[in-house]
Amino acid sequence: MRGRASACGSATVINALSCGKGGAFAVELRVEAEVELVEGGKGVKGEVRGVRESPSLVERCVRKVLEKKGLEGEYGGRVRTTSELPVAVGLSSSSAASNAAVLATFAALGERPRPGEVLELAVQASLEEGVTLTGALDDAAASLLGGGVLTDNLRRRILKRFEVDPGLEVVIHLPPGKLYTSQVRREELLPLRGMVEELHRQALRGNLWGAMTVNGLLHACVLGHDPSVALEALSLGALAAGLTGKGPATVAVCEPSRTRWIRKAWEKRGGKVLVTRPSPVGAKMECLGDWRS
Repeated sequence: MRGRASACGSATVINALSCGKGGAFAVELRVEAEVELVEGGKGVKGEVRGVRESPSLVERCVRKVLEKKGLEGEYGGRVRTTSELPVAVGLSSSSAASNAAVLATFAALGERPRPGEVLELAVQASLEEGVTLTGALDDAAASLLGGGVLTDNLRRRILKRFEVDPGLEVVIHLPPGKLYTSQVRREELLPLRGMVEELHRQALRGNLWGAMTVNGLLHACVLGHDPSVALEALSLGALAAGLTGKGPATVAVCEPSRTRWIRKAWEKRGGKVLVTRPSPVGAKMECLGDWRS
């Protein structure tokens, strides 16, 4: 039995690490997972194609679904992922991989899960693997549902969903290097808690781009990243710009007419520059139609 699914990456509006409340929106960069289940097989073997990363997270996602359905021990199998998302830069590659692996396992079983069921399993798998400190419900929900979300990660609640104009463009600056969640000391961010909670309230009131920009600048300074990357994009007409997640990537949201100027400036800084768009469509599950219906 085989199943295939994909899920989006996302960009940060509010970083939840200091206070547990976050926000993110989906971008059109995807992780695809393919799951093959074999009756009577033993264990789950994973493969992450194209990068040197451990497959333990997606293996755990497959096992979580089998356990949920009471099939652990009856099936074994394989899970393979391929990704358009760079890993460990703040673009929610782990949440996207978790969602895709969970959905692909359900697809292999011929079932359509509820969105809440997918998020529960994906978030729990991510927590158990230590790739998130808060559960990253904001990243996972944006990746799964598309558009944007504001969440209370600690209470596992989606507080608000919002649309992001798919006609805008998202420019991403990727400096050399990676930063894994396990390398971040959460206590360093605790002094930001009050400010981040206020930014979260501002975002709930509709000031999304302002909140995103200030959030990104604050976290860049505290985590040791260069805030001038975002400031340069703002000077060139970006609607919002800031560090995404724990970095090191910086994201700018802009009208298409500003993209080439931001891209040109950022290319002079070295590293890599990607251009994508906000995604109103979240995860996709092959062969079973619209899994959300």
